[in-house]
Amino acid sequence: MIAVLLIIMACYTALDLLTTLLTIKRYKRLVYIGSSCSMGVAIWTLNFVVIFTLDNSGMAANNFSTIIFSLALAIALAGVGLLAISYKTQVLQIVFCGFMFTMAILSNYIMGTSSLNSLNFNPLSVFSTLFSIFILFVAALAILFHFNKLSQSSLKPVSTLLMSGAIIEGYYLFVRVLPMNAKNEAGEFVPLTPFMLYLTCFVSLFILASLIASSTIVGRRLAKSDNTVSDIRYALDQSAIVAITDANGIITYVNEKFLEISQYEKHELIGKNHSIINSGHHPKEFFTDLWLTISKGKTWHGEICNRAKDGNVYWVDTTIVPFMKKGKPYQYISIRSDISSRKKAENALKESIKELEDMHYAINQSLIVAITDDKGIIIEVNEKFSEVSGYGRGELIGQTHKIVNSGYHSKEFFEKMWKTVRECKVWKGEIRNKAKDGSFYWVDTTIVPFFSEEGEPFQYLTIRYDITERKQSEEMLHRQDKLAAVGQLAAGVAHEIRNPLTSMKGYTEFLQLDETDENKQEYLEIIMEEINRVNEIVEEFLQLAKPQALTLELKNLVPIIQNVVSLTEFEARKKNITLFSDCNDEEIFVRCDENRLKQVILNFIKNGMEAMPDGGFIKVMTEIKEDKVQISITDTGIGIPPEQLKRLGEPFFTTKKSGNGLGLMISFKIIESHLGNVFVESEVNKGTVFKIVLPI
Repeated sequence: MIAVLLIIMACYTALDLLTTLLTIKRYKRLVYIGSSCSMGVAIWTLNFVVIFTLDNSGMAANNFSTIIFSLALAIALAGVGLLAISYKTQVLQIVFCGFMFTMAILSNYIMGTSSLNSLNFNPLSVFSTLFSIFILFVAALAILFHFNKLSQSSLKPVSTLLMSGAIIEGYYLFVRVLPMNAKNEAGEFVPLTPFMLYLTCFVSLFILASLIASSTIVGRRLAKSDNTVSDIRYALDQSAIVAITDANGIITYVNEKFLEISQYEKHELIGKNHSIINSGHHPKEFFTDLWLTISKGKTWHGEICNRAKDGNVYWVDTTIVPFMKKGKPYQYISIRSDISSRKKAENALKESIKELEDMHYAINQSLIVAITDDKGIIIEVNEKFSEVSGYGRGELIGQTHKIVNSGYHSKEFFEKMWKTVRECKVWKGEIRNKAKDGSFYWVDTTIVPFFSEEGEPFQYLTIRYDITERKQSEEMLHRQDKLAAVGQLAAGVAHEIRNPLTSMKGYTEFLQLDETDENKQEYLEIIMEEINRVNEIVEEFLQLAKPQALTLELKNLVPIIQNVVSLTEFEARKKNITLFSDCNDEEIFVRCDENRLKQVILNFIKNGMEAMPDGGFIKVMTEIKEDKVQISITDTGIGIPPEQLKRLGEPFFTTKKSGNGLGLMISFKIIESHLGNVFVESEVNKGTVFKIVLPI
């Protein structure tokens, strides 16, 4: 009975230490040695007791070294089996461990009985005995590690009894299949000697010490685990919102943080599901996907908008971890953190980004924007810049604004501008630029410098808007003011000059009739030419003062232009000038006064001829642009300097040696009366372009 109790205690201790070995990281070697020793003692104990019970001759005591060696062998074989199962608890390792335990029983019995005398045995009976012992060992280990319905703490006593039964049954059967020629007669007990008593006490103390060690290790691990769990739980309670639900989503636990943010009492949440805090923000598909994920045993992570008891919504970053049993989740732990402040910041940021995008869109639709570095190199332009300038973004990046310089402004103009922005001041002004196609456009410009921490500008933001139409309108108004002033002057001067001029002309003609002196006759002819010239000026004054009423009729513009070109072609050839017209359309109908329009075109062509004393080219090009027709008269003459181009059309201002400037004024006024505009572009030594724009 002592042996049976010791076996049960030793088996339980061995299994307890084995399960501890599989779950700890520290003291693994010590626990492994303890488990091996306990299992070896369990296998050896009954062999020891049986030998001394049957031995009445004292032979066993004389072979004590053999008995101790059998104990070491039992511990070694048990250790090999436990070593295999300590790495993996699969079927192969369990079978191997059961086999080693069986071999330990067999070797112990043989060595123990061989200390008494020789053995006689039947091989078939021995094999049957070994197989039955092996099956019991494998069953005991399989129940402990592969029977998932109960916990290991519940299965451990069952495995202990099966393993103890295997050891006891083994010795019981071995006594019969491997009988010993013992000298003890049946029914007689061997007296308990002091040696047996001491040895029994030693084995008992060893087993008790192993149990105490196992309990101590497990207790320490549990205490440490409890401390760790308490610390983790405290940390979670301080920082996270925790809830536990069962497989159906019913809340079984909530922490204080959950109660605090949801404003519900604990009894109001336990037994309910999370629909109690559903804000209605998410669609049904959102939660369907959530449940589909966690029901498959996968962790779900996302952001959820919930509603507190007082009706306020709050956002939580949520992680739901499913806990599985037999391949199915039996509970879920939800760990959340409050991200309401972050979501508010995100929403505010989204609104700010939307406002910036709207502003960026508005700026791109209306303003020309460019960013340059501290050296004036363009590093960014918007679409409007490319649209107005005609250059692609790739053509502008890396260039300076010289690429759109029209040459209209002086060098001092730009030096003053750069001086202003380099002093970290905002510069504002109007600049005339030149597009890729050669056309000019005006921009109202603001240059804003951006400063570094040292107070030095590191880049400049240039914001422009197109004021070409405004400048054209201002120029037209300026001309109209000039025309009005000249008209008022003409009204007063023409009447005062014309009468005395008529008298002077009459008397000069009278003197020419009676004068026979050739020298005086020449002088009189000069006087007559000057009187006629003054008379022409007076006539032009009268046209300005009282312009003739225009009769606008729908006319084909193409033959009108061809007619004017034909009239001036002979004169052009005499001056070594090539004159030609270009028009892709056969008919372009406009409402116009044919004679007045011819007068304007003729005037511009003659001006071009006078600007080319050494010959050149004049091209008259007619083209339709949207709902307007544009007549461009281009020459390759000496051009007009920018300072003179500004004054073009002023009365009595002319770039010719002889002229009064009234011809251009009258031409501009005629085009304006046709509801059109005249634009003049010129570069010195390259030529001039007069553009007449008329509505179709």
